[in-house]
Amino acid sequence: MECVTLGQLVHSKAGRDKGKYFIIVEIISEEFVMLADGDIRKISNPKKKKIKHLVFHDKIAEEIAQCLKENKNVIDSQIRKCLQSIN
Repeated sequence: MECVTLGQLVHSKAGRDKGKYFIIVEIISEEFVMLADGDIRKISNPKKKKIKHLVFHDKIAEEIAQCLKENKNVIDSQIRKCLQSIN
């Protein structure tokens, strides 16, 4: 299993969203995670994606990861801002 962390930057290597960047907002199991980009995939409706269809980057959105771990609200503009600053 890849090193999967909340708030981690990933991009899709398969599917119709191939090449898009996302942030991991929930870890469901060893096979699946939930992703959001704050634009098409909002935090209120994240995308369920298989881990094997993702490319993992070593960059983590610390602010978002902290909020997710503490069960605080994360808003879509925070995700968009982090994706723009990380890329």
